[in-house]
Amino acid sequence: MNSSLETTNPSHPCNHTDHVSTGVPGVSLHWCDTQAEIHRIVVGSLDNNVFVLRCRETGESVLIDAANEHDKLLEMCRVLDVRTVLETHGHYDHIGAVPAVRDAGYEVGVTPEDAALLDGYDYLLEDESVIEVGKLRLHTICTPGHTPGSICFLLEGSPILFSGDTLFPGGPGTCEFEGGDFEQIINSIDRRLFAPLAPETLVLPGHGEGTTIGTEQPSLDAWIERGW
Repeated sequence: MNSSLETTNPSHPCNHTDHVSTGVPGVSLHWCDTQAEIHRIVVGSLDNNVFVLRCRETGESVLIDAANEHDKLLEMCRVLDVRTVLETHGHYDHIGAVPAVRDAGYEVGVTPEDAALLDGYDYLLEDESVIEVGKLRLHTICTPGHTPGSICFLLEGSPILFSGDTLFPGGPGTCEFEGGDFEQIINSIDRRLFAPLAPETLVLPGHGEGTTIGTEQPSLDAWIERGW
């Protein structure tokens, strides 16, 4: 399977010639393999990652976290044939563009536990369900702790996990905000991510650069000891 990740694997560039160029400033092709490609833009004052996962066979896409700068996100949605929007959690910096994308006709999904944090949404995301994006299948993994309704998305057939603010390089997301629970996020990461997922699974978080399950797993006890 041919794949590449611009930020961590520049020595193995993608050799596909049929990727869609959005023309949106700041958007880059972040990763691809034979079934999927991921486009990324960093938006807002907190440098939020917004990812668009696109099925290479059908061209259909899903946008993950309508964070901010809605004009750019709406152009991405149009060019990349986005069919729906998924929210990893309900913190303000991840949902700023939700009203605009909904007004433009895109449906937004969020977990029941975080739904009240949004001004509006269209459907609820349940644990251990499957979201179809063209021929792609995204598996939902509820990972409470950063917020009560935090959720991750695992791409079937490719080593990709969209982790929101649950897991970053160097540790879990902060639990200092209302609804955060450190013991809960550690349990979520250990049992729902580290235990079942392959070490080579690429973790794409809500801010900053990616990591892998295998890179982070050995540090779990150190995170527990430091308490954050």
